[in-house]
Amino acid sequence: MRRRQILGGAGLGALAATGLPAAFAAATQADAAGPYTWKTVPFGAGGFIDGFVYHPRKAGVLYARTDIGGMYRFDPGARSWVPLLDQMGKSDGDLMGVLSIAVDPNDADRVYAACGIYTGQWNRKAAVLSSTDRGATWKINDLAIKLGGNEPGRGTGERLQVDPNNGEILFLGTTKDGVWRSTDRGATFGAVSAPPRHVSLMLVDPRSGTPGQASRTVWAGGHDQPGLYVSHDGGSTFARDTDAPAQVPQRACFGADGSLYVTFALGPGAFATNPGNAKAGGVWKRDPAGHWKNISPLKPGTGDEGFGYSGIDVDLRRPGRLVVSTLEHWGDGGDNLFVSSDDGAHWTALGAHSRHDATPYPWLANYMQGQDKMGHWLADVKIDPFDGETALYGTGYGLWMTHDLGAAEKGGTVNWEFTVANLEETATLQVRSPSGGATLLAAMGDVAGAAWDDVGRTPAAGLFVPEYMTNRSVDFAQLRPGIIARSVDQQAMAGAWSPGGYWSQDGGASWRPFWPGPRNTTAPDHAHLETGAIAVSAGGTAFVLVPEKKAALFSRDHGKTWIESAGWPATRDVRLVAIADRVVDGVCYVHDPVKGEILVSVDGGVSFAPCITGLPPVEGWQTSQLICGTGAIRDLWLALPGGLLHFPGLAQPMKTLTAAVEPWMVALGKGAPGAGVDSVYVWGKVRIGSNVVEGLFRSIDGGASFVRINDDAHRYGYVLAMAADPLEYGTLYVAAHGRGVLVGRPRAA
Repeated sequence: MRRRQILGGAGLGALAATGLPAAFAAATQADAAGPYTWKTVPFGAGGFIDGFVYHPRKAGVLYARTDIGGMYRFDPGARSWVPLLDQMGKSDGDLMGVLSIAVDPNDADRVYAACGIYTGQWNRKAAVLSSTDRGATWKINDLAIKLGGNEPGRGTGERLQVDPNNGEILFLGTTKDGVWRSTDRGATFGAVSAPPRHVSLMLVDPRSGTPGQASRTVWAGGHDQPGLYVSHDGGSTFARDTDAPAQVPQRACFGADGSLYVTFALGPGAFATNPGNAKAGGVWKRDPAGHWKNISPLKPGTGDEGFGYSGIDVDLRRPGRLVVSTLEHWGDGGDNLFVSSDDGAHWTALGAHSRHDATPYPWLANYMQGQDKMGHWLADVKIDPFDGETALYGTGYGLWMTHDLGAAEKGGTVNWEFTVANLEETATLQVRSPSGGATLLAAMGDVAGAAWDDVGRTPAAGLFVPEYMTNRSVDFAQLRPGIIARSVDQQAMAGAWSPGGYWSQDGGASWRPFWPGPRNTTAPDHAHLETGAIAVSAGGTAFVLVPEKKAALFSRDHGKTWIESAGWPATRDVRLVAIADRVVDGVCYVHDPVKGEILVSVDGGVSFAPCITGLPPVEGWQTSQLICGTGAIRDLWLALPGGLLHFPGLAQPMKTLTAAVEPWMVALGKGAPGAGVDSVYVWGKVRIGSNVVEGLFRSIDGGASFVRINDDAHRYGYVLAMAADPLEYGTLYVAAHGRGVLVGRPRAA
């Protein structure tokens, strides 16, 4: 692995101090130039892609949606994806959960998205986004309800539909509030009469109307009242189609002759989730005369061997050609795709005839563990309406695309490519940029994470293994950056507990497990708890792990044994994080937001005691962040809801940096040439002149003044973590919720 070396070896502050006054003036002038260039750090998808929509009449227009990371448009020429919701700010972060996409069949430039990530008490109300330029810009049309873009049932759909005969009319199936209709291109919606409250899909029959006139026949699927419902009055009222299965419709489409094809699934009791626990289901066809027929490739069994169906599409240029996907089929090789060329009379299973090429993405090759399977959570599959040999399907970790779908029916091989360039949908939970060695470390949900030497390339080495685990945090030893530790959510595996984390002494080239013990994974009520965040002391001699809702643990033998820290804050309702001093080994800190104190440990986490008191308490849902610089021992920066505080060292007075009005997150990186201090980065609200502006900001004068380094097109919703490069001035790494990692650099760089 190509590794960076520390220049000068004394940390960020020493690096910054080697410049010249003229260079500092040049950096100051460059600051005035404004926003950065922002690029995706390539990893390779990593999350659930739960829906695709092709425009039916314009070749090359394809959209994909994700449950937490926004939506994308495919660029066929570049064979990469264009993210479309990066313009969402923090207050609209919940809109990165996309429940459904709809296109106007009569206008290739018009696209809609039904957005809202959760239906919980504290979540933002949902919205339908509308665009007239294929998602380059959006109008946010707020709804009076909430949608669950990352809740059970999110893989069904599409729930949002444009009437193909009248583009003014849209139908929306909601998570908890039934069917809604708009007659003004999505600007406003109103509820209509329909029995299901949790709607799985909507579909408008184009043959039931004429151009310019509203279609009369509209279909809706029910989750909470499993079944298919139909309206013959333009969607004003719905009634159950009693001839259809009493199961949850997952997806549906019309054939060239007007036949309706529907996939169904059903979980335990009267509720099916997608993804979830489907135990029954089928593929059904309703002919134009209204007769239903079961055309399922396989008939699901019962009990643990049961499964359902989800994705379905037809090739309108070749009548009778269908493709479907199973759902939650955990036995017999897992989920599969089936193709039929005779309207479902005979099917060919693609799994045995498929080859999935994971080699461009080493993490995925490891994730697949040498097995060539179709994947899991196959919620959607689509055929290109202009090329019946091109198809794609989504999984819980990305998407696969082929250009020879029909090869299996001829005895050949269907070759699938992991076509995810610039589609980074991973939930990145922590990022670090070490003082030497790897350029970037990222801890990720579900797919572990990685160490990058080159942030312009997918990492081929330094992968966090096993790849199928959730890594909560990662940290390195400032003075010995080859020592890295990462925390991992524990789970029961083969009758034993998985490790609670791993550590490396060679910068991530190899890993050794450590064992904080299964007692840290459950609460008294047996609820699941996260393993929590880890801190590595400056010299790498001590690890401090903070399990969720529990006291910190320390280890002086790289995780072989763990002991509870004495003097840890008593609060268990607030997420606490220990941080290591970056100058002196064995010194760690924690901010107690309830008492308004900073506590210090000088013995590697054995015990903690207050060192700074009288700070403003953080109340309710508000959060704080404490980080440590390298200018001196106890060079602390504290981001509070009411401002940014700097404690320059043991004998130095606290500084209140008034320009940072509402800092949500702070990071420190290499100083500008000649500055003599670290560069300070803030995500939040900062005073620029007489205005308070929201965004990402950089300061080269110790936080006295800031310039904004992003623009309104690059806001990324929620930011979960942030790290500035200690060796490359001006470089900032941002972990946006569900968008992987972004790297920002000054335009002149």
